[in-house]
Amino acid sequence: MASQHDGAQALSVDIREIAGRDVTAYQDKKLEDIIAEQEEIFLRRQPESARMAVRARGSLAGGVTSSWQITAPQAIWLSHGRGSKVYDVDGNEYVDLHGGYGAALAGHAHPAMVEAIRAQVGLGTHFAQPTENAVLVAEELARRFGLPQWRFANSGTEATMDAVHLMRSITGRDLIIKVEGCYHGHHDSVQVSVIPDPDEAGPADRPAQVPASSGIPQAIIALTLVASFNDLGSVARLLDEHRGQVAGMIIEPIMMNAGIILPEPRYLAGLKDLLHSHGALLTFDEVKTGLTTGPGGVTGLTGVWPDIICLAKAVGGGVSVAAVGGTAEVMEYVASGGYEMVGTFNGNPLAMAAAHAMLYEVATPEAYQRIEALRVRAVAGIESVIGHHGLPAHVVSAGAKGCVVFSPVPVRDYRGFLGIDDRYSQAHWLFQHNGGVFLPPWGKIEQWLISVQHDAADIDRLIENFGLFATAVSA
Repeated sequence: MASQHDGAQALSVDIREIAGRDVTAYQDKKLEDIIAEQEEIFLRRQPESARMAVRARGSLAGGVTSSWQITAPQAIWLSHGRGSKVYDVDGNEYVDLHGGYGAALAGHAHPAMVEAIRAQVGLGTHFAQPTENAVLVAEELARRFGLPQWRFANSGTEATMDAVHLMRSITGRDLIIKVEGCYHGHHDSVQVSVIPDPDEAGPADRPAQVPASSGIPQAIIALTLVASFNDLGSVARLLDEHRGQVAGMIIEPIMMNAGIILPEPRYLAGLKDLLHSHGALLTFDEVKTGLTTGPGGVTGLTGVWPDIICLAKAVGGGVSVAAVGGTAEVMEYVASGGYEMVGTFNGNPLAMAAAHAMLYEVATPEAYQRIEALRVRAVAGIESVIGHHGLPAHVVSAGAKGCVVFSPVPVRDYRGFLGIDDRYSQAHWLFQHNGGVFLPPWGKIEQWLISVQHDAADIDRLIENFGLFATAVSA
């Protein structure tokens, strides 16, 4: 028979549970109210962007030039950029920490970039033949990234597509492995398990092969196996289950489609050893990490040299260019005609002039020293605000890249990333934007970029805006 004490204890538990639900409901409503208020401010500041959006819908599909530009509450139409700033069509100035999704490491209108591009335009912009700058760029990439042979392309998607084709061609195998939650461009082979919904993702120890968009044939999806980040066991299982069938694995050595998720010690080296023991190749997709995490990317930071490296974004200093590097053995296969790596605009003289200026005049040791000082300033300032307000959040950074992760504990893989409440990221983005700092949209997915032209005042504005956001959500 239950005692009076037991009944009182049960009642106390019930009251606590009800109170907890009330607090959660209050916090949810408060967060929604904050977002709505900031969206209203956002729209009031940008009436010309609104007019441009209406006009654009008549001739641009969805009113934008890329689906990633469709953001709430509306797309931002920019006018120009200069130094560390960009300006929208309404005349608002922003500290640009968006950086064109990581491409604008040089900032905007950098004198060296302007001069290199202007000079090349006067000499011709397209020949479909090699130029001296192509050799100089390849030599510098070889020095920085430790792989001797290179070819060029025009985008990260093209570079990773060539890498996948190359791994399959060399090994004569059809299957590849990618990591759940990693984005490698929009060609068919890697449009699998990019941002899978929780109800489609499958068990954590055996992620499902989920198409990232419509239009991807099931037959191709079946050729792309999915592993978990920071989990050598999941890769070993796939290699054992498909023994002798896996051509290789493509991976972001630091995950950057889920905020920033760092590799655990020995993970990358372990991957290389594991894949090679099964006759498979390793590709690092350093399209995002490339020059931004350091002069030689994650490859240079870790000393783990893959068989193939893919670069793009920051390498061109704002001009579209990509590069594929490989070991002597891998690239000899290209040189001998085993795999034809072709493209009309590959090694385009304008792109090579821009890449040459970026590598030799912009992304210099002195520039990386300044970026590191600003990284330290940003992390310390935001972490101080987090501590002061007791927010369940922390900062993760890697060179010029950084983000606030709204979780009290480190995230080690995509499943941990899924548990983060994206509304905090959206509210933070709106506070920054309305306060004159342009961060990438898409909330918890993206990162900021510190360019070679940012200064301490730019970082202080980022910290100040974060303080306003923290005060609002924790009041």
